[in-house]
This record gives sequence, C-alpha cells and structure tokens, in this order.
Amino acid sequence: MTVQSPVKKVLKRLRPYRLQLSAAVVCALVSVSLTLLIPVLVGKAIDRIIGQGQVDFENVALILGLIGGAVVGVTVCQWLMNYFVNLVSFRTVRDLRRAVFRKLNAVPLSAIDSHGHGDLISRVINDVDAVGDGLTQFFLQLFAGVVTIIGTLVFMLMTDWRIALAVFFLTPLSLFVAGFIGKLTARRFREQQVLQGDISAYVEEYVGNQRIVKAFAYEQQAFEDFDRYNTELYDVGFKAQYAGALANPTTRLVNAIVYAAVGIIGALAALSGTLTVGGLSCFLTYANQYTKPFNEVTGVLTQLQTGIAAAGRVFEVLEAPDELPDAADSVSPPHRGEVTFADVSFSYTPDKPLIEHFSLHVKSGTHVAIVGPTGCGKTTLINLLMRFYDVNGGMILVDGADIRSMKRDDLRARCGMVLQDSWLFCGTIMENLRYGNENASDSEIIAAAKAAYAHSFIRRMPQGYDTVISEGGGNLSQGQKQLLCIARAMLTDPEILILDEATSSIDTLTEIRVQKAFAKMMKGRTSFVVAHRLSTIRESDIILVMRDGNIVEQGSHRALLAKKGFYHKLYYSQYDIR
Repeated sequence: MTVQSPVKKVLKRLRPYRLQLSAAVVCALVSVSLTLLIPVLVGKAIDRIIGQGQVDFENVALILGLIGGAVVGVTVCQWLMNYFVNLVSFRTVRDLRRAVFRKLNAVPLSAIDSHGHGDLISRVINDVDAVGDGLTQFFLQLFAGVVTIIGTLVFMLMTDWRIALAVFFLTPLSLFVAGFIGKLTARRFREQQVLQGDISAYVEEYVGNQRIVKAFAYEQQAFEDFDRYNTELYDVGFKAQYAGALANPTTRLVNAIVYAAVGIIGALAALSGTLTVGGLSCFLTYANQYTKPFNEVTGVLTQLQTGIAAAGRVFEVLEAPDELPDAADSVSPPHRGEVTFADVSFSYTPDKPLIEHFSLHVKSGTHVAIVGPTGCGKTTLINLLMRFYDVNGGMILVDGADIRSMKRDDLRARCGMVLQDSWLFCGTIMENLRYGNENASDSEIIAAAKAAYAHSFIRRMPQGYDTVISEGGGNLSQGQKQLLCIARAMLTDPEILILDEATSSIDTLTEIRVQKAFAKMMKGRTSFVVAHRLSTIRESDIILVMRDGNIVEQGSHRALLAKKGFYHKLYYSQYDIR
C-alpha cells in the first residue's frame, strides 16, 4: 500500500471547499491577467513619448486611465483571493482540530497513556495552527504564482521568443536550489515539531504538579531540565531556520542573473531595431514578474516546511487505530450486578506479564475488597472491568454476558466509579455534580451531596452550588474535591460500585462519615474497593489479596488474619500492631 505524504492528506481534506478554491483560482486568473496587462500598457505609453514636442498626450492619458482601472481590478481580485484562501484555510484548521479531538475520544486508553499529555495538546493546538499557516501561504503563492509564471512566459514568447527561451532555461536553477535546500531542512523541521511537543508535555506536567515541585525544593533541577529541552529546541530550530533562510537569497541571486541577462539581450535587440524601447521595458517587467513567484515561495519555505512537519504529527494521531468497535449484535442483559473473571490474562507490554489466569466469581450485592502491594494489578482489574483495556486471554462477564459483547456505554452505565485522582472541570459545582447524571434535578443533586457529606462545605462556598471551580479544582482542598467526586458517583445510582482509593485524601472524621454513606449506598449493590488502608475494608464480604497479578489469598478479614499468611503480614506491617 502506497503511503501518502502529509501534503496529499491535507489536500484531500480540502474537497468540501472546492467551490471556494475555484473562486480563489478565478480571482487569481483575473488579478494576474490585469497585472500582465499593465506592462503592455506602460510599454505602449513609452512608445508614444517619442521625443520633445512629439508626445501623444491624448493616447497617453487614455492608457494611464486603463492602467488605473487595471490597478483597481488587481486590488479587488487580490483581496477576494486572500478572502477565499483564508476562508478555506481556517475552515480546514477547524475541521482538523475537531477531527483530532474526536479521534482522541475514539482511540483506546493505551494510546493516550503512551504519549505525553502536553505533546497531544501541542498536536491539537500548535501543530494544527502550523498546518493552517502553511496552507494559507501555499495557496496564496500557488494560485498567483502558477498563473503568473504561465502568463508571463506566454507574453514573453509573443514579444520575443529568443529572450523568452533564455529566461525559461535559466530559471530552473532557482528551482533546483530551492528543492535541494528543502530536502536538506525537512528532517530538521520534523525534529523541531517533535521537540516542541516534548517541551509542551514537560511544562504541562510541571505546572500541573507545582506543589510537588516546591515541596521537594526541586525548582532548580526542574529549571535545568527545562533549559536542556529548550536549548536542544534552540539548536535544532536555529539550524532548521538558518538552512531554510538560505533558499530565498540564493534564489534571488539566480533570478537577478536572469534579469540581468534579459536586460543585456533586450538592450542589444533594441539597438538592432528588433525591439522597441517600450517593448524592452515590458520585457524587463515580465522577467521580474516571472521570477517573483520563485522568490516568494522560497521566502515562505520555512513556514511551508514547518506546516508539512506539523501535518505529519497531526496525521499520526488521526491514523491511529480506534478502540475495537462495539459488537454489531451487542447484548444488554438484565441489570443484576453479577461479575465473573474467567481465566483472565493481561499485560500492558508483551514482555512483562501482569495478570495470568485470574478467575473470580462475584455474586450480586457482594462487597469485594482488593488489597496488595503497589504494582500487583489491583487497579488493572478495575481497568479491565470497565473495559478501558481489553483482556489478552479469558473473558470478563457482567450479568452473564461477555463485556466485549456489550456496548461500552451500557457497561459503564452500570458502574459508578470514584478514583484516587479526583477530576473536576472548570464549571460550577452543580455542573460538576450533574456530570454523573445530566438528567438529575437540583434536589437530587443536593441529596447526593448530603449523602456524601459535601453539602455543608458547599453551602459555605461564596455562591454555594453555583460557585465556579477553577481549573483542576484549585480553589478546593483535596478532600473537598474527593467528596464532590463521591457525590457525583452516588448520583449515577449504579448496580456496580467501584472505589479505587476513594477516601485516600479525606481526614479520619470525614472518612468515617463517608464510609457510613458508602455502606448505605453499597447495600444491595456489587462493590469493588481497592484500598491500601486496610482499616477501611475489614467489613468486606470477600477480601482478595493480590501479589504479582495473582490472587494469593481470599476470604474475610478475620479468616485471613487467622491464616497468618500474606494478608496477616500486610495488615500488621501497616499498623505495626503487636
């Protein structure tokens, strides 16, 4: 299969705007035609100024009027061409950015996890903008440039074919120079765009975790790391821009030689009587206009190369494989909350097995706790249950159906989830809570907040439930953010409740209250609780003790302690109870 270049891929996305592009081409044709007419009119005016006392003022005045009309026509057509080109470019940028963002929602979670978030943000914003800038310059130079080159060549051939051929055969030198420099710099421009994505990822990471940076007095080291990235970007960017900047002056030098050759040959022709002075003036103007598009293209070569490199990064995202589609004959079993892991195996990378041949049957309404050391696979089980990742082997059944045979929306609608990392978007508290159930009434939202012990602190906020939460919840404490996330989960009223370190950021007194709320909420529901603090899961029906991706023990709290196995070791090492 032939791999298309980024340029061809971008051009394919212009098909919906063929009408606007056609209008731009027409405007370019009219503009260039009038521009080419002006030198002819100027030459005719010169030929009517024969000498002192022999000026044909009447015809000269008429010609000047025609020149003025042509200039007005050129101005209007160029404005319209710019309008249509910018319209197409901005709409294409809008469509591209929309497509990239939609794609980020369609790819599997592993594709997001394998890239720096700042790098993905850079692709959505900076790289798409660079594509738009490149498109604008490309079309502005292409439409006017191609028509100008063809038109001037035709006019020159009609005026004096010998001089026209001299121009025609000398000009390819500038194309050769521009093409050589373009190939030389393409790799550097790709490196520049990649480094810009790396810097965006680094800045996003450190700005978002500035408290940790300051807590560990890591400011200087963070600056030095950033400075290293920045210096590398400077070196690559400078070399790319420097090499790209050579194209325009080199092309101008070649074109100046062409212009001088036309001047010399034309002057000799004028002296021999085969070309008038007005014709020579016209020819020199055409020679300048013929070489002008080459100068302009090489002048924006850097911008074009940046746009091509950026387009490559954008299409890397757009061409990433989507997550597996929902089954065409999807099923929706009755909502009971029964879960079965049947011989499940999974690993994030093939060379590092994580979960192998894991089996578990959870009856409806069972309260399951999952404990174990960091990296043993606790959260991975939740990711598999929610189908954020698909199993490598075996199957997971929810209410008797393989989750791969269910629609993802149906599966996830059965689950309420509270994570250790609380996520709140910039909006009011009411809007954030309604994210759990967009059809919930205000009274239902307030009831959920009361159940999660969030109502009292919300009332003390400046505008209560209408208080706007800043980006990342910066105007709330970590505990308050967690309480809002718990209230949001309660609002979903799910059959399966998943709590992944859900009370990790709450003080002991609030935790006791929230545990009571959870106990009420979990009554009659299947629940999975991932916990490090073992005091929070002592009342669980089943405690699964995981180690290296396998269940090494399971049972009630008392039974596991009585075994004096791995759970006994975890429990007493955590609390240092003797």
